[in-house]
Amino acid sequence: MDNGSGKCPFMHGGNTSTGTTDKHWWPNSLNLDILHQHDSKSNPMDEDFDYHEALKSLDVDALTKDMHALMTDSQDWWPADWGHYGGFMIRMAWHAAGTYRTADGRGGGGTGDQRFAPLNSWPDNASLDKARRLLWPIKKKYGNSISWADLFILAGNIAYESMGLKTFGFSFGRTDIWHPLKDVYWGDEKKWLEPSESRYANLEDPSTLENPLAATHMGLIYVNPEGVNGKPDPLKTAAQVRETFGRMAMNDEETAALTCGGHTVGKAHGNGNADILGPEPEGAAIEEQGFGWANNQNTGHGQFAVTSGIEGAWTKEPTKWDNGYLDMLFNHEWELRKSPAGAWQWEPTDIAEEDKPVDVLDPSVRHNPIMTDADMAMKMDPAYREICLKFKEDHAYFSDTFARAWFKLTHRDMGPKTRYIGPDVPAEDLIWQDPIPAGNASYDVDAVKAKIEAAGLSISEMVSTAWDSARTYRGSDMRGGANGSRIRLAPQNSWVANEPERLSKVLAVYEAIAAEFGISVADVIVLAGNIGVEKAAQAGGINISVPFSPGRGDATAEMTDVDSFEPLEPFADGFRNFQKQDYSSTPEEMLLDRAQLMGLTAPEMTVLLGGMRVIGTNYGGTKHGVFTDKEGALSNDFFVNLTDMAYKWVPAGENLYEIRERSTDEFVWTATRADLVFGSNSILRAYAELYAQDDNNEKFVRDFVSAWTKVMNADRFDLN
Repeated sequence: MDNGSGKCPFMHGGNTSTGTTDKHWWPNSLNLDILHQHDSKSNPMDEDFDYHEALKSLDVDALTKDMHALMTDSQDWWPADWGHYGGFMIRMAWHAAGTYRTADGRGGGGTGDQRFAPLNSWPDNASLDKARRLLWPIKKKYGNSISWADLFILAGNIAYESMGLKTFGFSFGRTDIWHPLKDVYWGDEKKWLEPSESRYANLEDPSTLENPLAATHMGLIYVNPEGVNGKPDPLKTAAQVRETFGRMAMNDEETAALTCGGHTVGKAHGNGNADILGPEPEGAAIEEQGFGWANNQNTGHGQFAVTSGIEGAWTKEPTKWDNGYLDMLFNHEWELRKSPAGAWQWEPTDIAEEDKPVDVLDPSVRHNPIMTDADMAMKMDPAYREICLKFKEDHAYFSDTFARAWFKLTHRDMGPKTRYIGPDVPAEDLIWQDPIPAGNASYDVDAVKAKIEAAGLSISEMVSTAWDSARTYRGSDMRGGANGSRIRLAPQNSWVANEPERLSKVLAVYEAIAAEFGISVADVIVLAGNIGVEKAAQAGGINISVPFSPGRGDATAEMTDVDSFEPLEPFADGFRNFQKQDYSSTPEEMLLDRAQLMGLTAPEMTVLLGGMRVIGTNYGGTKHGVFTDKEGALSNDFFVNLTDMAYKWVPAGENLYEIRERSTDEFVWTATRADLVFGSNSILRAYAELYAQDDNNEKFVRDFVSAWTKVMNADRFDLN
C-alpha cells in the first residue's frame, strides 16, 4: 500500500507564500488587504508601547556622538570608501525618503519600510543592505527609544554634518511598521528596470508618466542615470528629472540643489561584471542572512563593488562638503564612455592628475571623476544651468538651499510641524508643512450648537460639508483634513467634488457664526456635521451624542501652497457616490483607495458608506444606493435592503444598476458599483450582514458615530 513515504508532510502553500492564491483564481476580485495591513498581531511591541513616549528617554547627545563615530569606524567586512561611510549613509537615507510622491502621499522614509520587500531588493537599493547592517549596533544599543525609520534619516543628516554641511534641522517621530506595505503601487512591470514606455502615454512627454508613479522604471528611485531607457541624452534626461522631482514636490531650484548636493559626496560603484552578482536580499540563500547581491569579484567591496554599474566619484574630495561638484562639472568638458560594468557615464576629456579623486582604498592611485546623464542635465538644460551657476558662485547660498531641500526631502511625509519631535526641530514655519494657526478651544460649545441649529441648514448640507472638509486627510503623509478649513480657500473651494455652489451657501452661514463667537470656521464645520449626524440618529429613533473636540484653527491663503494641494482633489469619492469621470480603475477600487488613505478599516468603511447613503449625502442629491424610504434618518436600512432576497439587481448602464422586486419586477432603487460591492464581495458582505441584523441597528449607529469621529479628528495631532 502506498503510504506516501517520501512525500513532504506539509501543505505547500497552505502555510507559506508559495501556494496558489485567491488572486490567481479570481484576478478581478476586490482585494481588501490594504485595509487590513498593520494588524496588531504583526506588531511585536507591547500593546501600550508608544514610540513618541519612548523617545523621551532617548539620549540624543549620546546617540549623535555614536553616529558621528560610526561614520569613520570602517569595518573589515564592508570597508568604508576613503574610511568614511558618509556617502553610503546618505544614499540609504535618500533612497528611504526619495520614494515619496505627492499624487497619493505614499512612499517616503516615515515607516522604515526599506527593511522589507520590495524596497530592500530594488536594483537601485543594491548594497544598502550593508548600510542598514552597519547601523545595527547602534539600533541594538538604543533599542526602543529610536526607530529604524528615524535612524535611517538621522544617519543621512549626521553624514552630511560629519563632512562639513550645516544641516537645516531634524525631527524624530517616525514610527516603524512590522511588515511590508501593501498599499503602495510601484508599477505593474514584471521585470526590474524594464524599458519605461509602459509607464508613459508618450515617452517624449514626461508629464504622461502614469499616476501616481514618480520614478521612470520599476526598481529605481528617480531616473535612469545612464539616460532615458539607458540612452544618454542630457536634455531628455533633464525633462524626466524635472517631472520625477516635481512629483516629489520639488521645484527646479530644489531639484538642482539636491542633484548637486547629493553628488558632492560619495561615489558610484561599477568596477566589475554586474551579471555575476548574486540575487537580491529577498532571493538570496538562507545562509546569506538577509544580505543580497553577493559579489565574488576580488574582494567584492571597495574598489570592486558593483551597484549602479557606473564607476567613479564626482569630486576630488568625496568626503568633504565643498563646491567640488560644481567646479568639476563646469570647469571641464565631458565625453561619453563605458564603465567597467558596461554602463554609460561621462568622463572629462582633459583633467590634471592631481585633480582626480584617489582610489577608495589606495591613495596612491587616482581615477577619473564621472558624471551621470542627470548630472550633465544640470549643465545643459538652460534652467538648471542658470541655477547651478548661481550655486557655483555662491557656496553659502548653495549650502543653505541644499540643506533646506534635504530637510524637505526627508521630512515631507511626516505631516505638519506639530508632529515634529526633538531638540533640532527648526523654528521656522515652512509653507510645505501646511501651517495652521492655533484655534480657540475655550468657548460655549452648546451656544454655538444652538446657533448652528437655528440657521436652517439641512442635515445633508451639514454632514456633506463636514465630510468634504475632512475627507482630504491622507494618512500616507498626514496632509489634508478639516483642521485649517482649507475648504474655504483655493483650490479646494472650486473643486467639483465639493459642489462649489452648495459649499458657498453653507460657508457663508458658518463664517458669520465663527465671527460672532470668535472661533474657527473649521470648528463650526465639524460641529455642524456632528449636529447633522445627531439629528439623523434621532430621526432613526436613537439619541446619541457625537464627541466634539474644539480648538481647530483656520489657515489663510498665504499659508497655503495652492499647487501642492492639487493632488488632494478627490476625483472619486464612493462615500458620496461621486465620480468626476470614468476611469480605468473601478469605483470600488477607488473607494478602497480613499478609505485606506483616510486610515479606515474595512468595517469603518462599510458602516460609514451605509450611513452616508441613508442620511442623503450623495453628490448632487442622486438617489443611487439610498436604499430606504426614510432618507435623512440614520438607520441600517442600506444593509437591510441590500441583503434582502426579495430584490434582484439588474445592470442598467455604465456603473448603474436597478434594484427591482423579485416577484413583480417592479422598480425600487438604483445603485452603483460602490453600493453593490458590499453585497458581492464576500468579506464586505459579511460586514453588511452583521449590520443588517435585527439586533444591530443600535450597534450600527454607535459604530457610525465612532468612525465619523475618527474621520473628523484624523488630523488633530494635538489630540492623537
